[in-house]
Amino acid sequence: MKNLNLQSLIIIAVLALVTILWGIGSVPLFDPDEPVYAETAREMIKYNDYLSPRIFDNFWYDKPPMYYWLVAASIGLFGDGEAAARFPAALMAVATSVMLYFSVSNIFSERAGFWASIVLTTCVEFFYLGKAAVTDTTLLFFMTAALLCYQHKWYWVMYIAMALATVTKGPIGIVFPGAIIFLHLLFTGNLREILKMHVIRGLVVYFAIAAPWYYLMYQAHGMEFINTFLGFHNLTRFTTPEHPDRVLWWYYLPVIILGMFPWTGLLLQSIRASISEASSEELVKMSFFNIWWVFVLLFFSISQTKLVSYILPMFPALAIIIGWNLARLEKQRGESLLSWVIGTVIMFGLLGAGWLIGGNQLPEAFLEASVLSGTTFVVGLVIIWFLWRERDVIFAGYLHAAMGFLTMLIAFSFILPPVADRFSVKTMAAEFVAGCDTSKPLYVDKFLRPGFMYYTGIAGEEMLPKTDALQKAVSDAAPKYVVVRRLEFKRLQNPEAIQNLRIVKEKDGIMILEKY
Repeated sequence: MKNLNLQSLIIIAVLALVTILWGIGSVPLFDPDEPVYAETAREMIKYNDYLSPRIFDNFWYDKPPMYYWLVAASIGLFGDGEAAARFPAALMAVATSVMLYFSVSNIFSERAGFWASIVLTTCVEFFYLGKAAVTDTTLLFFMTAALLCYQHKWYWVMYIAMALATVTKGPIGIVFPGAIIFLHLLFTGNLREILKMHVIRGLVVYFAIAAPWYYLMYQAHGMEFINTFLGFHNLTRFTTPEHPDRVLWWYYLPVIILGMFPWTGLLLQSIRASISEASSEELVKMSFFNIWWVFVLLFFSISQTKLVSYILPMFPALAIIIGWNLARLEKQRGESLLSWVIGTVIMFGLLGAGWLIGGNQLPEAFLEASVLSGTTFVVGLVIIWFLWRERDVIFAGYLHAAMGFLTMLIAFSFILPPVADRFSVKTMAAEFVAGCDTSKPLYVDKFLRPGFMYYTGIAGEEMLPKTDALQKAVSDAAPKYVVVRRLEFKRLQNPEAIQNLRIVKEKDGIMILEKY
């Protein structure tokens, strides 16, 4: 491939490896999502069944098997543990950063590829999810590969990438790339290109890779698999809110502000430049990346179920737009940088204040959060100085990247470890095994159950939150243990229910109760 620079590639690879791999084993798996994937992979190994995912020793149909397979392989290589559970996601994140450099360097220029990869690698949402034992960065790699292959007209590889995305997270693996590509062809008046895309044969390749697992699951589990996987986990989640308090049209606005940090202040200026400052040839390409991020944002804004991680697929497109703009600004030293300065003032000010406010809510990490807040303010001021007085775009860009790296370093080395018990049941699981009679019946809050199973091997009976499940469990006179969050315990209305109920241990909002 042309337009590559070995020094740039080394910088990107080293930065991505350090930023993403740093600290992946230093904190426990966070409830409830990370333990789900780790425990399911563990049960694949336990049952020697790599077709049908299980959790709590029962079949379940939440996601296709790709990430479970990767974690099972990681456990085989490195042994069981947090780092092994997170390693596949981290590896996919690193691969996405490197892939972006290769691809964007050839779509636009080497400098655009360099900056696009730097932007993606050092933004908060990307490196946070790159360190998490969830499917998102695996899906991101395959989906981004499919969309970039379309830009390069590598159509056969595009179909393969779509298929692997479908084996990672379901129909979204072809729906998203397919819709984005079609909208771009429609927008540019180039629908004739479809005739060159080998659609029929490409779909044969796609289904040859994507369909076997779905077919075999249907053969093994029948309509229960279809109704649960396609019906509930895809259609119902789109049309019915899993978290009703999050059904807000602006839900993803703060996610983008924090998730794109430290590059958020350059985002609007870059999007505007991609429309008004691009050459005619660049404009056609930039329209694709703008359609890409807008489609993902609108789709999940319309979706009734909303999660922070859902909009990760738009981040490579935004990184490419910012990277292209940075490369453009390097050449055009005379252009006004006022909007970049204003964006930096606002966003670094907001995030600096945000870290300080967050530290007030986490007393055990207040000092560390204050250091991150102060670092954000200071680096923001230095960036503003170099933009306003020196007009040094390159050094300002490096300072943004340094701020992203420092945010990761401080957060994962100093802030998260002391507050980890607020987000993980690991410590309380150890307390239960060490101090309780594990032969007694056990009831576990649904939110805590995957982590409790992962760290104890004991599933317990599930209690659904915001229902009378806890009330029923503690009203029953039979001796038992209950592991529950304090916020659920506070919902107990019947004073008689807490008779003969003692608190065995309470820490960071998690309680172990004994009914005797």
